[in-house]
Amino acid sequence: MFKTLDDVNVNGKTVLVRGDLNVPMKDGAVTDNTRIVRLLPTIRDLQAAGARVVLLSHFGRPKGQPVPEMSLGHIQDAVAEALGCEVAFVDDCIGAKAESAVAAMKEGDVLMLENLRYYAEEEKNDGAFADSLAKLGDIYVNDAFSAAHRAHASTEAIAKRLPAVAGRNMEAELKALDAALGNPNHPVMAIVGGAKVSTKLAVLGHLVDKVDMLVIGGGMANTFLYAMGTDIGASLCEKDLKDTALEILGKANEANCEILLPVDGAVAEEFKAGADMEIRPVTAVQEKGMILDLGPDSIAALNAKLDGCKTLLWNGPLGAFEIEPFDKGTVSVAQKAAELTKACKLVSIAGGGDTVAAMAHAGASEDLTYISTAGGAFLEWMEGKELPGVAALMNA
Repeated sequence: MFKTLDDVNVNGKTVLVRGDLNVPMKDGAVTDNTRIVRLLPTIRDLQAAGARVVLLSHFGRPKGQPVPEMSLGHIQDAVAEALGCEVAFVDDCIGAKAESAVAAMKEGDVLMLENLRYYAEEEKNDGAFADSLAKLGDIYVNDAFSAAHRAHASTEAIAKRLPAVAGRNMEAELKALDAALGNPNHPVMAIVGGAKVSTKLAVLGHLVDKVDMLVIGGGMANTFLYAMGTDIGASLCEKDLKDTALEILGKANEANCEILLPVDGAVAEEFKAGADMEIRPVTAVQEKGMILDLGPDSIAALNAKLDGCKTLLWNGPLGAFEIEPFDKGTVSVAQKAAELTKACKLVSIAGGGDTVAAMAHAGASEDLTYISTAGGAFLEWMEGKELPGVAALMNA
């Protein structure tokens, strides 16, 4: 088990907080501050407890050298605004300049250091670089689950050099994931959508042994329908993965995991807003037709199954939700999940890739149990892989 902020006395201590401040920007402004907001509870708890808070993060892919556009200085104001207090910044993350800035801090102060990835040693998990980081503080807090799948100096090596605990966001994430697959209430349903099976083979293979029902949606479903002998017209499909899809279906059958695929779909010959669309059984798709969303019978069947579930794990949209009217499947099922969660009948955890945007589009974000902002880390966790950043906390 991992330790949290509740397990350490931080009064008068300098605390190094590894967050994920790799936020999207346009024209010099942060366009989505979700990751900043998720970091605030940890910073505020540390401030209230009398700590000096030093923020560590990467930003973009500068490949081991200073790239002015990827300086964390660009988001200093956004962090200060969200936090509601002054946030200092120093344009290095190790060495004399960083050490001097840290030494000048008072209790409750917040200091943001420069992009960790300006040093190639960060991504190499270099011990000397981790020593230089650890030299700056007394306690290490990892609050960046979204970077936990990388064994980097600031996520893995440093946890061996200082007392290491999970921040509030990391703590919430790990508890949510445990509720989804670690020790869930059954029946458990997993929804896995998105365009390509190839990106989620390991996820599907792992989940059939863990869940009671596996819903395969989006373009991925077409590959499975094709593998089962269904003519899917011009629908997006990875035909070369036919045998792999059949293997997953066979594994699911052995594990008594029910696979749910669409029985009807919203079919169009063009993928664009306002395209002529008709509802067809998946067995009756015309030659030029593309299945772009679930049909009403598929939606009704999925929602009926969801009614009997206790736990839901969701990754990936069920259709081309970015363009109306091909968002109905994702929206309807997300709203059903939100309704059941609000009624305390369902524990619902969603995350990875387009899932955050899909839940927001459906207006379901506030009502689901937990939404992970992690992409690669969430997927690797769904694959059953050990995440180095999490393992380092467990072993600390």
